[in-house]
Amino acid sequence: MRLVVPVSGSDPKTRLASVLSPDERRDFTEAMLADVVDAVTAAGHEPEVISTAPVDCAVPVTVDDRGLDPLVNDLLASTVTSGEGEFAVVMADLPLITPKSIERLLAPDADIVLAPGLGGGTNAFVCRHPEFMVDYHGASIRDHRRIARDVGAGVAEIDSRRLATDIDEPADLAEVLLHSDGAAADWLTDAGFSLSLTDGRVTVSRE
Repeated sequence: MRLVVPVSGSDPKTRLASVLSPDERRDFTEAMLADVVDAVTAAGHEPEVISTAPVDCAVPVTVDDRGLDPLVNDLLASTVTSGEGEFAVVMADLPLITPKSIERLLAPDADIVLAPGLGGGTNAFVCRHPEFMVDYHGASIRDHRRIARDVGAGVAEIDSRRLATDIDEPADLAEVLLHSDGAAADWLTDAGFSLSLTDGRVTVSRE
């Protein structure tokens, strides 16, 4: 199984700009990446990290500044389409992820395995079908279901809060402090973030 973790290393997580400076967004992105790499490694796999710019990571990083669609589709062509094996993608902004989450993703014996994101994205997938391609624009989980159906691929979906929770908005930071004890949660704590109850909802505040 070839398992790739794409990450934006150039100007990551711009939607967190209201609470994090550019340097902080980069550091927090690297902390989330560390959580994903640790989970994949603990599950017994070797992650390939591919970044748009150099990042600090415990495993070797390939720098490739192409967009996500051309990058992943080229990797699909060189792996699955060419008959070289199975291929998986796990996004780098999933700090709630665990080794068990990775095992759940890889377990189904289906042509395509999809892990939907809470906002309509595709946070992880496994491909065993030579004609499948990705399209991450818009509500990509819907598009990936359609693409799989159009090429006659069997699809399994993983209902997992840990795989579904990607961190894009300031409100998402509470999920990290609530449900993770990894590098991203430690980074937020060290940066002065803590949980706060506002109007009956758990949010974060910063000292």
